[in-house]
Amino acid sequence: MKEAIVLYPYLGRGHLVSMVELGKLILTHHPSFSITILILKRTTITPASDSIAKYIASVSAVVPSITFHHLPIISYLPANIPPQIQSFELCRLSNPNVHHVLQTISGTSKLKAFVLDPFSFAAAEVTAALNIPTYYYSPSAATTLALTLHMPTLHQNSSLKDLGRDAIITIPGLPRISVADIPDPMKNHWSKSYENFLIIANNMKKSDGIIVNTFEFIETTAISALNDGLCVPEGPTPPVFCVGPLFSAQDEERDENGCLSWLNSQPSQSVVYLNFGSLGRFPLVQIKEMALGLEKSGQSFLWVVRDPPPSHSTESGELSLEELLPEGFLERTKEKGLVVKNWAPQVPILRHDSVGGFVSHCGWNSVLEAVSAGVPMVTWPLYAEQKLNRVLLVQEMKVALALNESKDGSVSGDELEKRVRELMESDRGKEVRERIRSITKNGMKALEEGGTSRVALNRLAQLWSQN
Repeated sequence: MKEAIVLYPYLGRGHLVSMVELGKLILTHHPSFSITILILKRTTITPASDSIAKYIASVSAVVPSITFHHLPIISYLPANIPPQIQSFELCRLSNPNVHHVLQTISGTSKLKAFVLDPFSFAAAEVTAALNIPTYYYSPSAATTLALTLHMPTLHQNSSLKDLGRDAIITIPGLPRISVADIPDPMKNHWSKSYENFLIIANNMKKSDGIIVNTFEFIETTAISALNDGLCVPEGPTPPVFCVGPLFSAQDEERDENGCLSWLNSQPSQSVVYLNFGSLGRFPLVQIKEMALGLEKSGQSFLWVVRDPPPSHSTESGELSLEELLPEGFLERTKEKGLVVKNWAPQVPILRHDSVGGFVSHCGWNSVLEAVSAGVPMVTWPLYAEQKLNRVLLVQEMKVALALNESKDGSVSGDELEKRVRELMESDRGKEVRERIRSITKNGMKALEEGGTSRVALNRLAQLWSQN
């Protein structure tokens, strides 16, 4: 009878892709397991859901040994559910369907483990009822995991909401951080999101293990604190398995915007790449300010631009680059820069010899992609745990320079110009470049035979086989 592992990612392409990469990694080195990935669908069809459907189809064609099981669509959500927690509620309402699928799989296979995204925490009720070993897979940094597991301790001691944004918080395994660096949903004691994060932390503490998409060389302090149980002073910490860096280059060979062809014509290490993730959108005034800063920097650039958020757009429909950028900008910078709309093949861009710097929103997938390619960063965090990632990149890893933001989160063109020039031209920029190259080598070794991530994966597989 086949030994089965079931993976349950959260809604959203970033969470799904990272979980799929975990499934690929397991099958590559431990093909005796079967991998089933449960897919939760939103109640409405969106462009994002269409993108996910295409991605799943492409994975199925390349890796047919991964089985995708689509859970039935929940046709309704209670009307009083706030928008920011509707996805959590969708997971909870899907529990009967998850229960049925797991029972079905258990009838034909030895179900060794159920691995869920932290945001899919509601399914832990099902696995507890069925007595199935339950693991969490964190697609974020070990630093974020350390903060999450320590959150119940923080909750008992103080209300972060009552402290000033510049107040310093001590978290085991983390560098020096302020209240402003902590994700907003983890600060407001009276919000439903905060309540959900407490549940996530407590569920993870009771799990059979936590898998993390990182590797020891870049997060030594946080991983040591987790392994030593310092983040959960009131009880035991489950075993932590760091198996990264995991990210996908699938479908990245496409060069529909001509980015790679353009990079081929640029000198080595001369181009600054700017991309802020699929959710990284700026008001029109900020986009124009960024353009002016890039132009003044005199650096070559490849910039992925997206339309402003709906609330900042002055008209319906998608805006052209000419409408988004200052008048004459494209003509004035045609010899130095390339601007594309919405999408670019990020992994091959970062690996291209012409790219010498990356202005990033500090999403963890982007961080791992940059680190694996040896590209230093300028940090511009926007949401979620990205400010925490910035602290890690700038203070501990020392592979990035930080942009100075205004109180409203905006960045002036002058500030962007200074940081880009510093990264590309100064001695400090040279230092972070040399630092990230040494880290890149260790990241490659982590997944090789005998490397720390491979050892962790083998330890995890052995644990599953013994269950």
